[in-house]
Amino acid sequence: MKIAFFDTKPYDKEAFTKLNEQYGYDIKYFKMHLNEETATLAQDYDVVCVFVNDTLNKQVIEILNQSKIQLIALRCAGYNNVDLESALDKIPVVRVPAYSPYAVAEHALALMMTLNRKTHKAYWRTKDNNFSIAGFTGFDMHGKTAGVIGTGKIGKAMIQILKGFGMNILAYDLYPDKEFAADFGIKYTDLETIYQQSHIISLHCPLTPQTHHLINESAIKKMKNQVMLINTSRGGLIKTSALIEALKEKKIGSAGLDVYEEEGEYFFEDLSSDVISDDTLARLLTFPNVLVTSHQGFLTEEALQNIAETTLENIKLAVEKQEYPNGICHKCG
Repeated sequence: MKIAFFDTKPYDKEAFTKLNEQYGYDIKYFKMHLNEETATLAQDYDVVCVFVNDTLNKQVIEILNQSKIQLIALRCAGYNNVDLESALDKIPVVRVPAYSPYAVAEHALALMMTLNRKTHKAYWRTKDNNFSIAGFTGFDMHGKTAGVIGTGKIGKAMIQILKGFGMNILAYDLYPDKEFAADFGIKYTDLETIYQQSHIISLHCPLTPQTHHLINESAIKKMKNQVMLINTSRGGLIKTSALIEALKEKKIGSAGLDVYEEEGEYFFEDLSSDVISDDTLARLLTFPNVLVTSHQGFLTEEALQNIAETTLENIKLAVEKQEYPNGICHKCG
């Protein structure tokens, strides 16, 4: 079994190479993203393994199909970068629906705590022997209201963490889990109520046509002044131009972003010697009350191991047994 592994980073190669000793697959690790220009590299392989910023549009799917690729294996939960309609009846697509909800939820908490208590700024200040704490005033999270949008495994982990801080939780999901709500003493409500009452809003929903730019000018206008906005899901959930205007107007008090809607050319890469040509991203990075991390919410030892285990097992079941427990198209079951 030959696997073309795209967008490879050192931590990917380490986790997959170690686990692959049990499977014995022939894995070729490519550093570049999968796109229209690189898709032909997969022509002598059976499976392509891709990540969040690889492109699997109609053109790429067609090239892979002509190359007789048997399976597209996503090593992530989201699949908004895949044209499933084009893949239908051509190439099965599988994913990793859950790797470590705690990894992402805990990273969202890290963004919240850092923005609130300014620990990142305190670190650099004391490095300069400046021990002033002026400008570092935060707020007690205890007793405040957090709005959690999306209550899948990650959203639920986030809720449990925030309940431990003594926060009041408002939740929104298309499919509310009433048993979970009763067990943890939370309230499901509508988006408007979350916008109006939450001191912190954390996004944990997938990117779909319905959730694209969920946070836009209209939504922001309904929010509390100085609300904290956290996004560890997908960049497209937030209309970035609206976020920037709200930051300039001081409507939004702070924003923690582990994702960005045009992150593909930047995140996961070392561009420290380059000039950022994306004016929107460059503008975001100038705000002192904005904390941007480079899509690292998943990056824990446990999550990397789970991703490798699920991905390689998906490949084994799909190619060898024609079983698709984590399929995301009709052909996958």
